Amino acid sequence: MANIYDFSDRVALVTGGASGIGAACVERLLAGGARVAVFDLDPKGLPDGVLGIAGDVTVSAQVSGAVEVVERELDRLDILVCCAGVGGDSLHTEDVDDSEWRRVHAINLDGTFYANRAVVPGMKERGYGRIVNVASIAGKEGNPLAAAYSSSKAAVIGMTKAIGKDVVGSGILVNCIAPAVIQTPLLDQLSQQHIDYMVSRVPLGRVGLPDEVAALVAWLASEDMSFSTGATFDLSGGRATF
Repeated sequence: MANIYDFSDRVALVTGGASGIGAACVERLLAGGARVAVFDLDPKGLPDGVLGIAGDVTVSAQVSGAVEVVERELDRLDILVCCAGVGGDSLHTEDVDDSEWRRVHAINLDGTFYANRAVVPGMKERGYGRIVNVASIAGKEGNPLAAAYSSSKAAVIGMTKAIGKDVVGSGILVNCIAPAVIQTPLLDQLSQQHIDYMVSRVPLGRVGLPDEVAALVAWLASEDMSFSTGATFDLSGGRATF
């Protein structure tokens, strides 16, 4: 039986919560009693009771607007989980054009920053917050055929460290996770060569599951996690070495 954390009287916003890791996080938060909102390009098929907000994380005004909707409709916002992301095209470095480079960073990095920035004022005012950003083991090690993706996730790790320190003393704790390859729709964007490389680097010899990621996110989003901020937590099947 899965561990259930107490999220009663807590409100969570999950970006990219309509599928993959985000959807698994939504289920975990709901199981703990949280009221949950999802910000997604296509927030359809959400569980009953979840507030769906359509929008694009690359547009800062839409992200800020979503936070305002959550705070107005659900009275507060205690937890942010940033799952919206894109794998990018599997390309050799010389084949990555400017638009692809900017697209991947706009979604993975800018979108995460916009969401973090938007929730901080309200969390500071209430004296409590948990922010969990989804990075990647590629942000630590770098993957071939993924210069844009790897650098965007490395930036998420650095940004998390900075924001975590910046809000110290406010009651907000900010951490990120660095999963290895996980079975999500994001894999549909990658070449088989790219996927095979990632799996070959995992000592446990398999892809991870969204529910396994959500289990770690749930702890980081809970009150049980009280003495970590600006940290990166690995979920890599043994791939991570630092």
